[in-house]
This record gives sequence, C-alpha cells and structure tokens, in this order.
Amino acid sequence: MTPEELDAYLARVGYQGERAPRVAVLNALMEAHVRAIPFENLDVLLEREISLAPDAVLDKLVRRRRGGYCFEHNGLFARVLGALDFRVRLLAARARVGRERRETPPRTHLCLEVQAEGRPWLVDVGLGGLSLTEAIPFERDTVHATPHEPRRLLWEGERWLHQAWLGDHWADVCELTGETMPPIDQEIASWYASTHPESAFRREPMVARALPDGGRLTLRGDVLTLRRGEHVARTQVGSADALLAVLDEHFGLRLSPGTVLRGCRVPRVAGRPEGLG
Repeated sequence: MTPEELDAYLARVGYQGERAPRVAVLNALMEAHVRAIPFENLDVLLEREISLAPDAVLDKLVRRRRGGYCFEHNGLFARVLGALDFRVRLLAARARVGRERRETPPRTHLCLEVQAEGRPWLVDVGLGGLSLTEAIPFERDTVHATPHEPRRLLWEGERWLHQAWLGDHWADVCELTGETMPPIDQEIASWYASTHPESAFRREPMVARALPDGGRLTLRGDVLTLRRGEHVARTQVGSADALLAVLDEHFGLRLSPGTVLRGCRVPRVAGRPEGLG
C-alpha cells in the first residue's frame, strides 16, 4: 500500500490519530473502520464478480465508498496495518453466527492475528453485525469489554471459539485453529460465498454498520434492526423505494433508482436495474 493509498483510507474512515504500531492505534482504527465502511453483500445480489485484487478492493471500499464482506474488509485492513508496521497473519475461520454447535460450517471466513506490544490479538472488521470494534488478546476464557459487546475466546478441541455476549447469553461468532488463509484459499472461499446457490450471501441483503454510541444497525432482507445492549428495535422496510432510502440514509450506500436486488422481499420498483456505482 502506497503512502497516498494509506492517506486515502485514513480519510475514508475519518482517522487523524498517530500511526505507530500500538494497541491503542489498532483499536482506534478498528472502531473507525466499522463505523465508516459498511459490511454488505449487494454486489453478490447484483450478480457482479467480487474481485479480491488489492487495487479493486481499495477502489470499491475507499474511492467509491462502498462496503463488502470479510475478504474485502479484512484484506484491506491487513494491508493498512502492514503499512503501519504491524505484523499481521491472515487466518482461516468458520463463521458460526446463528448456527448450532453440532453443525460444521464451511471455512469461508477470513480474520486476522495482529502482533502488537509483544502479544497476538484477534482482529475481525468483516463479520457483519458482530464485527469487532476492538482487538481481543488470544487468552483463554477471559471476558474482554469492547466499545460494543463483551467478547471472549474459548479453547475447545484444538480450536479457538470466539463468542459475543448478546445481553443475556454468549453467542458463538466464529471458530479458528490459527491456520493461515493464503490468497488462493481466499479466492476459492469468496467464489463459494458469492456464487454457490446455498450461500447465505445470495439469499437476501445483508448490511451492517457499528454506531458511535455502542449500538449496531443491521439490515437483513427487509428488516432493519437497531441493537443497543439488551434493547432491540426492528422495523420492516415496506417497499423497494424505502429499501433504497434505508441503504442511503443509514449505510451511505447509494443505489441507482430502480435497482432490483436478488432475494429482496419488498415490492420491486419498475424499471431496468442499474446497480451501484
């Protein structure tokens, strides 16, 4: 990543702090990232190819002010951290959100291990409505406060299990063994996530952003959810026009009038779909 590209990224997320490879800097960057750049799968629903090429990801998430999913978010964030002299490993993981423990989900999630101040930290800015807003150390069975939900890592059967406290219970977020995920594995996993008929990303809109007050805003299908601690408020989006307005107003994603998203349950707007810029 060039100095000019780094400056463009920092401007995109609104970060103006120091650039030393310290934990405080890492945490400030994480929170700025998940507040500014939404998690979203709209290109998948628009039948567009997802490119993981560094220039393509930078153009999409920074220059065109779009969002993306884990490979785009964590891939970009890893390059940003590398430019700031952090040591980063890209790790393969299995997303477990909403899954029973007996299930074995595909290993199609990317997260990061970042070395800072003499120890490894888990970083994940690409996990939708549960993206980390602060790094957590690789420690067993220790609860860590974050600007949003408390988190912990359990060690079970040769794997780390990442969990979030959701008001009244611990929920599985993802599992990882510490194995790295090289670029070719990222490409294959991304291809599966974006093209396989059974992929959740092909079923409905999935958009999320962290809020500065500790809340989270998510759109899943036609339901907009605002979560602040134990308080959860849900609103059903009643029309395609309303959906476009929600994406613009709450997530900064501006679609062309008449856009039709695959799997969207709201009434469609007449006209030829044009898609995102």
